[in-house]
Amino acid sequence: MDAALIELAGIERVFHLGDSEVHALRRLELRITAGEYLAVMGPSGSGKSTLLNLLGLLDRPNAGTYRLEGRDVTTLSAEEQARVRSERIGFVFQSFHLVPRLTAAENIALPMILAGIPPAQRARRVVQTLRDYGLENRADHRPDQLSGGQRQRVAIARATIMQPAVILADEPTGNLDRATGEEVVRLLEELNGRGVTLIVVTHDHALGARARRQLRMEDGALQHDSARPAAGKNACARPT
Repeated sequence: MDAALIELAGIERVFHLGDSEVHALRRLELRITAGEYLAVMGPSGSGKSTLLNLLGLLDRPNAGTYRLEGRDVTTLSAEEQARVRSERIGFVFQSFHLVPRLTAAENIALPMILAGIPPAQRARRVVQTLRDYGLENRADHRPDQLSGGQRQRVAIARATIMQPAVILADEPTGNLDRATGEEVVRLLEELNGRGVTLIVVTHDHALGARARRQLRMEDGALQHDSARPAAGKNACARPT
């Protein structure tokens, strides 16, 4: 069996809203090997975004363990988690999340600045990345001077500049027209083809169908995993 890149065991995430408890994730068990291409689908409120935030170390579970590359990252301090997030995880969001006052080149360089990479090395890598993503002529443009597709390419370039082990993409085509969305998906799939693990959260069934593995969430539980067709039988969620 291939070594796991990601292992979730007994993951619970509970939010307290007034006197109520909302079980955003319930007894989640998940194993992902390096280089996989997964789509996480389900209705609003099913736990997709909570799962993505947890995988991205933007949130902590109330119970259970999360092992990334064999390391239990749930026990790390906030500072240690931030370093792992910077070096091993890339994020691509529906709304791009670019810094408005920075140019395309500066946005791409930002993770390297936070990681303390020397300026000369940063400059070389940014130039190469701009070339790789067809953005050489947009290096000095701010986000409001770029098209939606160009902004998402900058966001993908920023997400991959640190050569992460996994890319988490949250509705990456949600704000794009179909043709531009297809271009963005091709870029992400090319990265996956080079060995980067790709996890896409989407409501788009056509996008989800492109992934080699589909997960379906419902009421915080994993109801279906195409790698384990019978998984949902033992994962019945209680209604909230």
